[in-house]
Amino acid sequence: MTDAAAPKARAAGLSLPRVQSSTVVMVLYLVFLMLPIYWLVNMSLKTNDEILSTFSLWPQDLTFANYATIVTDSSWYMGYVNSIIYVTLNTLISVAVALPAAYAFSRYQFLGDKHLFFWLLTNRMAPPAVFALPFFQLYSSVGLFDTHIAVALAHTLFNVPLAVWILEGFMRGVPKEIDETAYIDGYSFGRFFVRIFMPLIASGIGVAAFFCFMFSWVELLLSRTLTSVEAKPIAATMTRTVSASGLDWGVLAAAGVLTILPGALVIYFVRNYIAKGFALGRV
Repeated sequence: MTDAAAPKARAAGLSLPRVQSSTVVMVLYLVFLMLPIYWLVNMSLKTNDEILSTFSLWPQDLTFANYATIVTDSSWYMGYVNSIIYVTLNTLISVAVALPAAYAFSRYQFLGDKHLFFWLLTNRMAPPAVFALPFFQLYSSVGLFDTHIAVALAHTLFNVPLAVWILEGFMRGVPKEIDETAYIDGYSFGRFFVRIFMPLIASGIGVAAFFCFMFSWVELLLSRTLTSVEAKPIAATMTRTVSASGLDWGVLAAAGVLTILPGALVIYFVRNYIAKGFALGRV
């Protein structure tokens, strides 16, 4: 072996164990990540007797009765309908409110702008339990208790600051010369904002909508406190499955599987926007 080939051989010998170790770490991470999801699916395909009596890595007596219970019982499937309604409302309201607010923070300087921006973020830092009682009292007084719009508006308290923070970073990356050129060309602000500016920050809007959707979908305390029957979400339904015979583990596991699906679908459709958000360093 020549002297020039020796370093290459040593490098190849050293790189092989590194590749193998990184592969092992990645496989272990994926197993650790997917194991709870697999176990949830596994439980959803078992009967309660099998769940409580035996330990098995796959169903011994495969059954879809748990899923049939959810899709045929209105107390279960209406929980998903209610959740999708108020989460969609919240996402639309939060993004619609955050867009002009983020534009103002990114384009203008005014008295107390930095303090106001920080105050918005402190709302996101506050625990929902702080606002549960005031919201309950307010909505009960004005007749909004147990409605979809009540939960949607309550979640805007946390999602609007988050959306403003995300969108402001994307908007700040758009040169101000684009605004000035559009005004010179005769564009009104509304036409410029919708036809030119929003397409430029489409990835930011997708990221903001994704996080608003996910935070509203998984939030439990406010959605449970502000609803009772008509607008009760699936998260609240899953916490009320105790009966005289105990927990219905199979149905609860099936509901958990179906609860994961909307979030997975949203992640799939906005995955490119999320990747851009991470690349720009704002997410």
